[in-house]
Amino acid sequence: MLNGSNILITGGTGSFGKKFVQFVIGHYKPEKLIIFSRDELKQFEMQQRWNTKEYPFIRYFLGDVRDRDRLKRAFSGIDYVVHAAALKQVPAAEYNPQECIKTNILGAMNIIDAALTCGVKKVVALSTDKACNPINLYGATKLCSDKLFVAANVYGGFEGTKFSVVRYGNVVGSRGSVVPFFKERMKTGKLPITDARMTRFWLTLSQGAEFVLKCIELGQGGEIFIPKISSMKITELAKAICPDCEMEIIGIRPGEKLHEMLISEDEARNAVEFEECFVIQPHEHKRKKLLAIKDNGKPCPEGFLYSSDKNPVFMSIDELKKLLVEIEDDFSIERNRWSLKDIPL
Repeated sequence: MLNGSNILITGGTGSFGKKFVQFVIGHYKPEKLIIFSRDELKQFEMQQRWNTKEYPFIRYFLGDVRDRDRLKRAFSGIDYVVHAAALKQVPAAEYNPQECIKTNILGAMNIIDAALTCGVKKVVALSTDKACNPINLYGATKLCSDKLFVAANVYGGFEGTKFSVVRYGNVVGSRGSVVPFFKERMKTGKLPITDARMTRFWLTLSQGAEFVLKCIELGQGGEIFIPKISSMKITELAKAICPDCEMEIIGIRPGEKLHEMLISEDEARNAVEFEECFVIQPHEHKRKKLLAIKDNGKPCPEGFLYSSDKNPVFMSIDELKKLLVEIEDDFSIERNRWSLKDIPL
């Protein structure tokens, strides 16, 4: 489906964006692949790996999702949009709420408007487990964004732009995540732990990129796609990174949960389970169950919820160690060659 098409990714110079671009280059032959982001330095650095001479179908487009006119110019002739641009650091969002709202909510509105105006075929927006029963501003803005993208299908109709959402957990080793933070603190001999009971959903950049590509194909409009992924205990991760380090309990930070959730009990009433993922169906009755009917999904049982502490699949310390070795050079994309099948789900 992506061969010969025009694809654009917002936030394309981020951790996910680089992995997504690597997957598209490795598996498809697009007519154009446009990296849309606001940081000229990151674009320059990315061009050192994927320059337009060697990869003539790649374009680097400076712009901000807050700028609706710039988005409309960028979306001209585009078939598929992956919306990965966001302000995602929880403490920064708590301190700068207006800026987070401008990017994550108003930016989502601009994406929708530009996609509808330019006749984009499909938009897949990236979300987060923090959007499910949010307790911090970042999660609240992403919940608003999710609602906007699901509702946007009413404006697109059945023949117009289709909008879907992908919601997943923490990405191993991405910028600002706990892995690089722990590795830096190893030098002190102490690893700060907010709470020894804490659990998190865990997936790799490769898992995330591959799942998003699948959802571009599967999306009928209005779905929230949730992959089946592993959980991990924060104390187990600390032991996997530095077994000799002392764990220092520092207490939960503002806006932080003990356990994250990907599907709440209330959302589960509209959720369908498939072999590799869950799908929260839209409330809009004409679209509801389109995907379930097509692919024989089964409704989630009453009382079901998908949270990191009740996940049936947890990673052991040995599995975490293996994963950490594999992702060590994930930002140096030249050397990263492992795939989804290597990671236990």
